[in-house]
Amino acid sequence: MLLTRSTSFWLRVRPLRLRMPPLLPTVVLSALVVCALFAPFIAPHPPNEGSLSNRLLPPVWMEGGTRDFILGTDSLGRDILSRIIFGARVSLAVSLTALFFGGLVGTTVGLVAGYFGGLVDDLLMRLVDVAFALPTILLALLLAALLGPGFGSIILVVVLIVWSRFARQIRGEVLSVKEKDFVALAKVAGCSSARIILVHIFPNVVNTLIVLATLQVGTVILLEAGLSFLGVGIPPPGPAWGMMVARGRDLVATAFWVSLFPGLAILLTVLSVNLFGDWLRDRLDPRSRQI
Repeated sequence: MLLTRSTSFWLRVRPLRLRMPPLLPTVVLSALVVCALFAPFIAPHPPNEGSLSNRLLPPVWMEGGTRDFILGTDSLGRDILSRIIFGARVSLAVSLTALFFGGLVGTTVGLVAGYFGGLVDDLLMRLVDVAFALPTILLALLLAALLGPGFGSIILVVVLIVWSRFARQIRGEVLSVKEKDFVALAKVAGCSSARIILVHIFPNVVNTLIVLATLQVGTVILLEAGLSFLGVGIPPPGPAWGMMVARGRDLVATAFWVSLFPGLAILLTVLSVNLFGDWLRDRLDPRSRQI
């Protein structure tokens, strides 16, 4: 069958698309990492330093704006741009730390459940089902209220929520991998269960683990922002994006920039992470490379 011109063009472009990460997510995520690592050197002002004489100044392109505060100031006279830059550090730290521990717990549960099966699998998967059945935001609010606001509390809340997503996905991968011939040969050779899981099975689910962790970054950022918005996340005066949006919700009609720019930071970050995760999933999927 002859290929049409559009199909032929797609077949030529698709390998390049899979090799090259999407431009917008790459730029946004690179900026996020740079801001998180070098916030004290990039931010024009300290994030918690304010002056009532500078309160609610508009962005520089609006009447009354000044170059000293490019994105304006909040109700306490603090520079919004500086707080967004430092807020990137909070979001990145929460995401990486929570996903590391959540992924560690979930991957361990998934490996054990998928490999041993039977009663062990049934018990662990029922725990996963319970975790999925609980309403995420209500559970997060309950735990955050009991533990109190703070960085450690948010990490624990996110870990208790995301581990089940890792467990279910990894368990499904293990059920497929453990039927392969190399696993059967390892059993015949007398390898222990721990060695088979760590040496033979785990390396075959790493790609799935990386993609899943990438796709969960957006969920974690939204969860952290939601908790901070509701006042049970990063305590004030910490520069959390969600809390910045919450502080400006009563000023939307008179000082929209207080909520707008932190909200845009959340939107662009979550969108970029999801787009990058989609690309990474296609890039690491062997079926996508068979053109």
